[in-house]
Amino acid sequence: MRKSTLEEVAAAAGVSKMTASRALRGTSDVSKETREKVLQAAERLNYVGNRLALSLSSQRTNLVAVVVPSMSNIVFPEVLAGISAGLEGSGMQAVFGISDYDAAKEREIIRDMLSWQPSAIIVTGLDQPEDTVRMLKNATIPIIQIMDLDGEPVDFNVGLSHGKAGEDMARALIAAGRRRFGYVGSALELDLRAGKRKAGFERVLGKSGLAFMQSQIDDAFSSVALGKQLTRAALAAMPDLDCLYYSNDDMATGGLFACMELGVAVPGKILIAGFNGLDLANALPVRIATSRSPRHLIGEVAAKLARDVVADGKTIDRKRIAFTPEIIGIGPFENSTG
Repeated sequence: MRKSTLEEVAAAAGVSKMTASRALRGTSDVSKETREKVLQAAERLNYVGNRLALSLSSQRTNLVAVVVPSMSNIVFPEVLAGISAGLEGSGMQAVFGISDYDAAKEREIIRDMLSWQPSAIIVTGLDQPEDTVRMLKNATIPIIQIMDLDGEPVDFNVGLSHGKAGEDMARALIAAGRRRFGYVGSALELDLRAGKRKAGFERVLGKSGLAFMQSQIDDAFSSVALGKQLTRAALAAMPDLDCLYYSNDDMATGGLFACMELGVAVPGKILIAGFNGLDLANALPVRIATSRSPRHLIGEVAAKLARDVVADGKTIDRKRIAFTPEIIGIGPFENSTG
């Protein structure tokens, strides 16, 4: 079957070929009504555009490159869902790359994605190596770094301070009367944001004359099973801890299961605190304390920022958009395990 052409779409919509091309690219100089006519004509004719040709004429595609470190943690699928929601109706399409917390792999993904001439790129974190930062600075498109505010962004920045998140949780737990703290974490050399939360937590402990009395940290990536294993080790080493702070909610959930098996009352004897505020925590038999991060909203705001800059070519005065996670699960508890 012969493919429909752009000329045929333009004729069916009653517009020029140039206007049809602009409408299909989603540029801001085409009215909503005209764009709708062109899109309807393209659908009737089963038109599939040549994105490569469009990129050669406009020096960019309609793609928004997105790089995240993982898909095994529910946090990042929720971020990607937010990005998709933020791009909806814009004519822009997100393409995703996964770095597996590997800086060299992230650099190659970014290099490949930039060769596709995307309209913008959304990158997780602010801790890229110098050569990756230099490559991003040399790109002639908006660079939006997300999830972290603790560092110097290349261009735009949407996220939260993980150091402050750790500090805020420590203050809340101390205010709740906890004094004998332990830490359970994983892959801190790769998950730099978890490391920043731990460092922030320790700063507040130090100012209060306290410290982690027991730490269990593994090189493996976080999981419920690993959290359970490391919690058993921490409590075997120091049974009288009254609070365990975890690198995230996956690990904290494993910690709760370990306490349940050991007959340790939660939160009566020991309070368990994580990070992310996953829906999983709401299904647990006992609530855990956690910091709820607005991950879907961060993705959506980053995508809308990309839309604004690309569609209108406008200069955005607000280069950094900050969110504060909500601490939940500290306070009166009706139920305890054990």
